Amino acid sequence: MTAVRVLMAPRLAAACLFAPLPGRLGMLSPGRQVLSSSAALHSSAPRSRAKVALVLSGCGVYDGTEIHEASAILVHLSRGGADVQIFAPNVPQMHVIDHTKGQPSEGETRNVLTESARIARGKITDLAQLHAVDHDAAIFPGGFGAAKNLSTFAVDGKDCKVNKDVERVLKEFHGAGKPIGLCCIAPALAARVLHGVEVTVGHEQEEGGKWPYTGTAEAIKALGARHCVKDVTEAHVDQKNKVVTTPAFMCETALHHIHDGIGTMVRKVLELTGK
Repeated sequence: MTAVRVLMAPRLAAACLFAPLPGRLGMLSPGRQVLSSSAALHSSAPRSRAKVALVLSGCGVYDGTEIHEASAILVHLSRGGADVQIFAPNVPQMHVIDHTKGQPSEGETRNVLTESARIARGKITDLAQLHAVDHDAAIFPGGFGAAKNLSTFAVDGKDCKVNKDVERVLKEFHGAGKPIGLCCIAPALAARVLHGVEVTVGHEQEEGGKWPYTGTAEAIKALGARHCVKDVTEAHVDQKNKVVTTPAFMCETALHHIHDGIGTMVRKVLELTGK
C-alpha cells in the first residue's frame, strides 16, 4: 500500500488544485464548470477492448490463408485496440500447392491447424474451442483455403459443404448478434450458411482483367445471398445480419488498396461491437 500511495500522491496533489468544494461545482471562470474529481475519474475510465477471433485456413494463397490479408487484418485490429485470438480447424488440407509452380505437390499432405500456426507465430487454438460467448466478433481472411479447407466451394460451388465447426461458429456469432468480417473469397462461407445475407466480392464485370473472379459473385447469388458491388477500398455492411465484407485480392490492384479495404472492413466490424 505504501508503494501505491507514493505513485498516486503526485496525481492526487495535482487533482486537489482543481478540486471543487464538496457537493458543489467548481468554477474555472464565469460560465465554465468543472466536474467533481469523482466524476472526472469515472469519465476517464478506459473502454473495454473488443475480443476478436481470427479464423485461418492454412498458410499460403493457393491452398490456405492469404498471408497478406491475415497480416493486414492483424495490423488493423492492433491499431483498433482489439484483443485477438487465432483459430484454425485441426483437419487435413484438401491438397498442397507448390507456390513456385502453382501446381499440386503430389504425395504431400499438410494439416490446416499446423500450417496456420506459421501465421499465428505459434499462438493458435483448435477451431473446435471457439465459442461466440467468449468473443465480440469473428473475422475470416480469404485465400483459397477458405474455399478448399473451410468449405468445398472451390470444387462444388453453390452445392458446397462447409466445415462443421466453421458453420457452427458462423451460426453462433450470427445468432448472438455479434459481427462477422470476411474478405476475398471467404464471403462465400457466409453466403452458404446465413440465408439471405448481403456480401461483396467486388465487381461483377471483369473490366479488362481487373476483376478476374467475377464468377464468384454469380455463385454467391446462386447460394441465395445478395451480392453488392463494391470497390476494393470499400466494405459492405449488412446491418441486419452484422456481416461486413470487402473484396481484397479478388481485385488485381496495388497492395496498399487491398490493405485499405481490409482496414475499412476491420473498422466497421469493431464499430459494430460497440467497444
